[in-house]
Amino acid sequence: MDNTVVAAFIGEPVQGAGGVIIPPDTYWPAVQKILDERDVLLVSDEVICGFGRTGQKFGCEHFGTRPDLISFAKAVTNGYQPLGGVAVGSKLAKVLTSTGGEFGHGFTYSGHPSACAAGLATLSIYNDEQITDYVASDIGPYWGQRWAELREHPIVGEVRTLGMFAAVELVRDKSSRVRLEEDGKAALVCRDAAVDAGLMVRAVRDAMISAAPLVCTREEVDFLISRMTQALDHTASHYGLNTV
Repeated sequence: MDNTVVAAFIGEPVQGAGGVIIPPDTYWPAVQKILDERDVLLVSDEVICGFGRTGQKFGCEHFGTRPDLISFAKAVTNGYQPLGGVAVGSKLAKVLTSTGGEFGHGFTYSGHPSACAAGLATLSIYNDEQITDYVASDIGPYWGQRWAELREHPIVGEVRTLGMFAAVELVRDKSSRVRLEEDGKAALVCRDAAVDAGLMVRAVRDAMISAAPLVCTREEVDFLISRMTQALDHTASHYGLNTV
């Protein structure tokens, strides 16, 4: 008999460094239903998705989940200071404080004033300049539109976008989705070509992924796409494929 007890389910709303894997709309509602039925906690890893990248303040809001804990970092200070944290829901907090006493959750450098000051300043900018709304209604849709144009490129098998996330999968043949080369080597060729052209992107297996600043202008997105196209052309030429 299996006596396994599952304490929690941990996941990113969108897998970022894993390759910008965007789940189907049915995925997170199904996960939430299963967790609710079995009284299993949900931990939403918002280190990449949090603070507006999906067009909502947190990725869990985009997919309609109800996490018991939210981990966050990076965007909470816009990267200017190292700061991370965990938001704890009332369900857990009530258990931890039910017998009285304090909710002990500190480390040596917890609440460091410089990092927290940067966090507060960053959160004020998000709110005052309505960054999340800008992503949701303006730059995010334009970002998705411009990346979608790359689907026509001979070595692009798939384009994935959400908010200010994007990924393109590199293939030798669109219909069969055969890779350009094994072990993700083609993505490294493409990444290096992009960097040489002045564009910072990341290679993950056979995908090129990007998560640009949320304050990008349309002109900057156009620049990014032009450089990404150059990198794709270079990669196709490297493997002897016609880009005309």
